Amino acid sequence: MGRKVTLSTCSLNQWVLDFEGNAKRILKSIEVAKANGAKYRLGPELEICGYGCADHFYESDTLLHSFQVLKTLLESPVTQDIICDVGMPIMHHNVRYNCRVLFLNRKILLIRPKMLMANSGIYREMRWFSPWSRLRQVEEYFLPRMIQEVTGQDTVPFGDCVLSTKDTCIGTEICAELWNPNSPHIQMGLDGVEIFTNSSASHHELRKADQRVNLIKSATTKSGGIYLYANQRGCDGDRLYYDGCAMVAINGGVVARGAQFSLDDVVGMNSASHSWLENICSEFLEAGTCILWWFCLLTLSF
Repeated sequence: MGRKVTLSTCSLNQWVLDFEGNAKRILKSIEVAKANGAKYRLGPELEICGYGCADHFYESDTLLHSFQVLKTLLESPVTQDIICDVGMPIMHHNVRYNCRVLFLNRKILLIRPKMLMANSGIYREMRWFSPWSRLRQVEEYFLPRMIQEVTGQDTVPFGDCVLSTKDTCIGTEICAELWNPNSPHIQMGLDGVEIFTNSSASHHELRKADQRVNLIKSATTKSGGIYLYANQRGCDGDRLYYDGCAMVAINGGVVARGAQFSLDDVVGMNSASHSWLENICSEFLEAGTCILWWFCLLTLSF
């Protein structure tokens, strides 16, 4: 018996240190996702503070204001009854990480730090962040008091972890991890993860969008599954242009793709325009891995 899942990804025109404006655009994207029936919403990399904060990442105020925005998101009725996946910097044991925070109904489900950094070309992430190097290891992260007051949680899982539900398993990648020869989605797919997500801040270059499409298609060609991709759009207060182009791939084929160039702050598409009956896990999984023959009617929403 097939089960229906509605997933949402987006491209946002975020600005460095525009915490109030960034929060409004995040909430707007969640509103659009919920209006289209989505139960999971994915956003771009470091969307709360903006990707290009540069040495402002060293300032404690940047982390403080990021948590204040997270508190606003947790308290908002807009974020109820949908899994929200947002990006922000977090300090853990005096080490700064580029993180994804997944929460549902005022409860933080997990914090997933970036493991493979972008540190070539125009990117200098190692200047501000450290990679999480402990594969398949999770620690307890003590939440700031302002977040504890909202969630009622003292600690949450922090590390290389995935989100398991009654019907499926969701694994997270962050930007450059997709481009790495040892991408996390490879092992996650062998372990039974069926829905892969990637939050990016990938800038525009000629033919780079084609490279992204090929990487995302190949990620689900061998082991099967769904791949959601979200990207920053706009200039982020700097001289680079991030070209959006959010997309969804299933079993090696792109089934939906957002605008690459747009003047809208929140780029979206009409939902429920396609329904797909797909075998999410591949028969090519090696013996001994978790084989889940889960058939899913997927409604794509943006």
